[in-house]
Formats: sequence, structure tokens, C-alpha cells
Amino acid sequence: QVQLLESGGGLVQSGGSLRLSCVASGNILKINSMAWYRQSPGKQRELVAWISAGHSTHYADSVKARSTIYLHDSENTMSLQMNTLKPEDTGIYYCNAAIVVNSGNYLSSPYWGQGTQVTVSS
Repeated sequence: QVQLLESGGGLVQSGGSLRLSCVASGNILKINSMAWYRQSPGKQRELVAWISAGHSTHYADSVKARSTIYLHDSENTMSLQMNTLKPEDTGIYYCNAAIVVNSGNYLSSPYWGQGTQVTVSS
């Protein structure tokens, strides 16, 4: 019904940059918000950045000064520019979206992408 597809991950040295993107497709009536989460085996999944349909934003303290999240409404696409990457940024990054599908139920539901790997070497 709804699919999220992430891209842009890869291997980068400490201090480098990456731009992650997520495209939402399917029976979408409205996207209320989109976000990036990341997860490493030794940690719980954490919120990295979030953006609402009104383009309000939130960043985790650890990335706030180094990252910018964007929402491209007409294309149902979200991107995250991450600069000055650190080894601590390593993890699988998952796209998340609160989406209202085109049905009689006007309530949003969470959807997840498959994840894209980010590895930052020292």
C-alpha cells in the first residue's frame, strides 16, 4: 500500500559527508511527517532527524550542528544531508513516515523503509 525506499548510504571516512534520501510511494493521501532513524547492533534505534508537513524540524543533539533534513513535498521525498561524519554515526538508517492512506480512515500510520547502511571509518 505504501513503500519507502532509502538510498545514499555508503562508506565514508571521518569528516566526510553523505546525503540520504527516501522516496514514499503508493496509495498516499497525506504525509504528516517523515524522519530518519538509525540503529547499530549495540544500541537501540534512535531518532536522528524529523520533519513535518509544515516543515518544522527536529534533530538529535548529536547531529544537530552537522545535519539538515529536507522535505520535497511534490515528490514525496525526504533527504538528510550529513556533514562532518563521525564513527559514532555508523549504523543502518531507516526512513520513517506518518502517512494517511487514501481511504475512509483519516488517521496516519507509521511506515518504514528497508534501511540504508552508513559506515564511517576513523
